[in-house]
Amino acid sequence: MLTIAVAGASGYAGGEALRLLLNHPGHGRDFEIGALTGGSNAGTRVGDLVPALPELAGRTLEETTQERLAEHDVVILALPHGVSSSLDLGDAVVLDCGADHRLTSEADWRAYYGGDHPGAWPYGIPEMPGHREAVASSRAVAVPGCFPTGATLAAMPGVLAGLVAPQVSVVSVTGVTGAGRSPSVPLLGGETMSSLRAYKVGTHRHTPEIRQNLRELVPGDRADTVHVTFTPVLAPLPRGILTTVTAPARGTARDIRRAYEDFCADEPFLHLLPEGMQPETKNVRGSNAVHLQVAVTDGMVVATSAIDNLTKGTAGAAVQCLNLIQGWDETAGLPQTGV
Repeated sequence: MLTIAVAGASGYAGGEALRLLLNHPGHGRDFEIGALTGGSNAGTRVGDLVPALPELAGRTLEETTQERLAEHDVVILALPHGVSSSLDLGDAVVLDCGADHRLTSEADWRAYYGGDHPGAWPYGIPEMPGHREAVASSRAVAVPGCFPTGATLAAMPGVLAGLVAPQVSVVSVTGVTGAGRSPSVPLLGGETMSSLRAYKVGTHRHTPEIRQNLRELVPGDRADTVHVTFTPVLAPLPRGILTTVTAPARGTARDIRRAYEDFCADEPFLHLLPEGMQPETKNVRGSNAVHLQVAVTDGMVVATSAIDNLTKGTAGAAVQCLNLIQGWDETAGLPQTGV
């Protein structure tokens, strides 16, 4: 039986990973949950920090050390950016929910994160061409960022078909859990309730990740035609991301709609809504589903997506990749219905 450790277990992403693992059909049969580690919360009972996980309430958070994590067959890292690349976990399967190994470009890494480039790992959006196979044969996966997940899956069917130009404007409205659990004045209720605000416009670290994904979807000689503007907007909701991608149309509305229908037909987590119905974050909350819509107006494609930033946007993606690596059903333990 495999053992799975979760580092950063008291954070939002770590707690979501544990929720999914506890409800996975392989729990207790194919794997057991091993060490739960934290930083400043080491020594605290899990039940005091994450009471939504009563099965683990009596467990105590341990310090995050590579020696302890390396004792396990699988490690899910829900750690701050920059930490995972310093860990040597031996032969363990590693699912890194941080940004350390997502970017292939050293120049992009230095520009947006600074310091030495840690190197890229197979990238965990299985719905991207070739990525399902790459993940399944890997021992280490870079779990994608939540914003790039929503943006990439909204744009991909049309861009891949050559019917949507890869010059995209992305606006993503996000809940506060995307910023993590560490206390922060701008995330206090008094600062966020009844208000919306854009932040890190033009400088957000997920911008090069979105651009990198779109470049994969166009022929190599057209990679330089990809342009991305990204505007994240903080909204007074706990979880969820609603993304709107706008780009020039290169086909008719009927052809573009058909491209989305064909692409989503065989993808278990991609749900193209009926025409006229728009994605809503409330309908994907707690699920690994991506709700999509596409329309064409005045020569422009408007594609929208809704995801739960903690599930499909982070922990659900990690479990989806783990399922592929272990040869389990890709959908195992991953709800397709929202709360």
